[in-house]
Amino acid sequence: MIKRYSKNLVGRDFVVGDIHGAYTKLQEALNKIGFNPDKDRLFCTGDLVDRGSESEKAADWLFKPWFHSVRGNHEQLTIDAYDSGKGSDREYLHQINGGYWYSCLPNDHRANIAEVFRTLPYVIEVETNSGLVDIIHAETSVNDWLLFKRLVEAQDDVTIEQCIWGRSKIKAKDESIVKGVHKVYVGHSIVDNPITLGNVEYIDTIAWHETGDFTIKELT
Repeated sequence: MIKRYSKNLVGRDFVVGDIHGAYTKLQEALNKIGFNPDKDRLFCTGDLVDRGSESEKAADWLFKPWFHSVRGNHEQLTIDAYDSGKGSDREYLHQINGGYWYSCLPNDHRANIAEVFRTLPYVIEVETNSGLVDIIHAETSVNDWLLFKRLVEAQDDVTIEQCIWGRSKIKAKDESIVKGVHKVYVGHSIVDNPITLGNVEYIDTIAWHETGDFTIKELT
């Protein structure tokens, strides 16, 4: 579940933090930086849904040819809620984490969204002029990128869990360098402003909330 993208030779590449259903606000932020959908690409750290009021737009955005996202824990919560069925404990867990909107949808709509989310990778790699840039939702399980990728491809349970749920590194203010990659962008852990620990940059600046804004970084 790794997707790789070659260098953008005609435009610019950007990465944005967690969206959480704030698509109108995201479009306004893209307009401000002069984002050109004919040439530019936007990568996201995941958590496309829940919390904000426009979660139903997530699937539409994923069909835009210039928009790409990894799977976050809220996409996984959505998948689990669908697979477990109406009235299940997992549906309730999704609801209390902002997923009530999903429970209210017709079943065929719920199925479509779950299937789209199921296609999302855990890891995105992008070639840039500075080297390989990688995007995951939460954190790496090891500080060796090649080993981490092998573990992801092997569907190692601990690695996948940390990839979409982990917060141990930011809590420990771990400044270890992830070897074999220029930079890693992550979301999941809310920060007032982007922070960098080692070569890992945390960019979930709670944009869905009225007090937050999107962090959009150009990949150079």
